[in-house]
Amino acid sequence: MQLTAPAPGRTETRTPTRDADGMAVASFILGLLGLLVLNVFLGPIAIALAAVALWRGTSRRGRAYLGLGLGVADLAVLVVAMELSHTVSWSL
Repeated sequence: MQLTAPAPGRTETRTPTRDADGMAVASFILGLLGLLVLNVFLGPIAIALAAVALWRGTSRRGRAYLGLGLGVADLAVLVVAMELSHTVSWSL
């Protein structure tokens, strides 16, 4: 993602899918990490990053789908843990 315009005369070296590939990898890592800690925050972030990566046409579709699945699993783990402990949050 580029926040500023390129200098005149310079060619753009990044491809649009490079950012989407990074989002797919980030969604996978955040989804995996969310199974252990902060799943209420990391789950939705993983889902959003995976959706944007798929929408932008990432070449790492499998990683984006894994991030999407792990984000949903994060939220499912949170709901199950809340039901088992009869609280609004959960702890180990």
